[in-house]
Amino acid sequence: MATTIEKIALVGNPNSGKSTVFNQLTGLNQHVGNYPGVTVDKKEGSFKLPNQRKIKVIDLPGTYSLHPRSKDEAVVKELLDNPQHRDFPDLIVVIADSSNLERNLLLFTQVYDLKIPVILALNMADLSAKKGIQVNTEKLGELFGHTPVLLINGREGKGIKELKQAIADYKAPEKHFPFIETEELVEEEALASSHEAGKSVSNNDQTTNLTEAKTLDTQQRFEKIRQILRFVVEKRDTKASKSQFTQNVDKIVTHPVLGYVLFLGVLLVIFQAIYAFAEIPMNLIDQGFGAMSQWAKNILPAGAFTNLLAEGIIPGIGGVVVFVPQIVLLFTFITILEETGYMARIVFIMDRLMRPFGLSGKSVVPMISAVACAIPSVMAARTIDNWKDRMITIMVTPLMSCSARLPVYALLIALVIPDQKLWGIFGLKGLVLLGLYVLGLVMALMVALVMRLIIKTNHRSFLVLELPSYKQPRWRNVLLTLWEKIRLFIWEAGKIILAISIVLWVLATNGPGNRMDQAVKAITKPDTTASKPVEVKKLTEDYEKKVNSAKLENSYIGLMGKTIEPVIKPLGYDWKIGIALITSFAAREVFVGSMATIYSVGEDFEKDQSMIQRLKSEKRADGSPIYSLATGLSLMVFYAFAMQCMSTLAIVRRETKSWKWPLLQLVYMTGLAYVSALIVYHLF
Repeated sequence: MATTIEKIALVGNPNSGKSTVFNQLTGLNQHVGNYPGVTVDKKEGSFKLPNQRKIKVIDLPGTYSLHPRSKDEAVVKELLDNPQHRDFPDLIVVIADSSNLERNLLLFTQVYDLKIPVILALNMADLSAKKGIQVNTEKLGELFGHTPVLLINGREGKGIKELKQAIADYKAPEKHFPFIETEELVEEEALASSHEAGKSVSNNDQTTNLTEAKTLDTQQRFEKIRQILRFVVEKRDTKASKSQFTQNVDKIVTHPVLGYVLFLGVLLVIFQAIYAFAEIPMNLIDQGFGAMSQWAKNILPAGAFTNLLAEGIIPGIGGVVVFVPQIVLLFTFITILEETGYMARIVFIMDRLMRPFGLSGKSVVPMISAVACAIPSVMAARTIDNWKDRMITIMVTPLMSCSARLPVYALLIALVIPDQKLWGIFGLKGLVLLGLYVLGLVMALMVALVMRLIIKTNHRSFLVLELPSYKQPRWRNVLLTLWEKIRLFIWEAGKIILAISIVLWVLATNGPGNRMDQAVKAITKPDTTASKPVEVKKLTEDYEKKVNSAKLENSYIGLMGKTIEPVIKPLGYDWKIGIALITSFAAREVFVGSMATIYSVGEDFEKDQSMIQRLKSEKRADGSPIYSLATGLSLMVFYAFAMQCMSTLAIVRRETKSWKWPLLQLVYMTGLAYVSALIVYHLF
């Protein structure tokens, strides 16, 4: 019987290559959102079948079983159990690792027993072939009521065309033969067994009975799967053992000492490369936005809108876009580490380091992924079943330096760190950047240790982690991942920076009453009648600079900055930095856009000065540079520790279902940032 397919769902174990298949099917036609009511990522996309019919595809969170143990797995279970759910699929494609069928078929048999149309795609065909595993897909499909079974290799795109054709040609079987008794019957039996002689027992006893029933169901499925595999799988000896290669490499990569040395070396290479390769494109972008501002002033009619565009919007957005090359490089390296399988080893060795500080082995994944962004990392903590471990992980994860901090670090390092090499090899700027990331990790561990002593529990958690075999990165997947992350970064940051740049410009170009005019009148105009042309130009530029500075100081934003200056002056910050601190509480990267806007108001863009050059030329009243080494390092430490991301606080509120934890997080991180920045400023 033909089945109309309009929406499909991809289901599979973690590390089965499900997301790779999703990328192969959808290409750039994908986006990321959340499931209604829960903070679980939902990836959606679309593709066309051979008959040109458009199909919607949903990439569900990875799960080992339909007996959920985490929020991610619960989302899969709840969706597939609810035909009225808006994302309920017409067809499920189960992606299974063909080199580890026993474990992967457990999930497939559970999905099969839901009686939803299903196709089994045996992924990683190349890996199973190297292991000498040969699967009779026709026999396997017959044992499941003629379910379509295909061998594919998502990493190389092999079998994707055949998978699309199988979806287009799918016909529901005339009769469904259950693999084993359904989960509904298991739950009914568990509840029935919890009543004796008409007397109901406690909820704890019912939960125990249900757990035992699910365990029995899983055991029965595995027993039957093993019988099937003996019938459909043939193993042969192979000369080259991929697993042996993996084991040999892991002896070094996961070594208790060498593993950490190697990891530190990898980080050192990454941060050196970020500065070595990003400088040229960053300069080009900076010059490009400067030229755009000058073009706007020259071409558009003089007026408030032109000034807003040239002095507010363009510099504000350009101040963040200029650091995209460094962010691209960071994400590229992270994606390659994930693609090759090395990231799983990092998680494994970091587990040893984190346990003495009271963090769960499961805390490693959220904290490592926080290098990209704290928001999905906080959400990833929901996989931790122990409440204490989960809360500590959520509270310390934002201390890990995320990509939003990278533009701030890059700006400050460029301002105060000299372009020198240590021992003639390592760039000083790259070493400082590496030090900031390590500083975030060390402080996260220290805070976790304190919270471990405050929050008491007797529960002990453990890390169960599958180490995938090493693979060559597939550049299509790398590029798709980069495109998604950079697009989201620019779009999300761009919206905030655009709004704040407009507000900042308005506040910086207007003031109460005639205060700005009076400040300008108080400045004596230079007498240029007896001066040479060169001197006239210099005197005129100095006068214009004083005028612009006076206007800014007496504007609304200037008065706000002057108000908070006594609080931040001990850290080495002036009122302009204070303005950027306030605005960046919306998002850390806004600091750079705010600085660009503040220092662009009234600026003559024909001087062809970059933002870095304008900041370096800033002086205090005594003639000393505002951005000294002490001030720069103080700001770096402040931003390394401060909770300046409203989105992260909102996610923490949703995950903890209380304002107590995000407010506590905001207070302790801000206090930690202030005290640490104060100490650093006075040390240097």
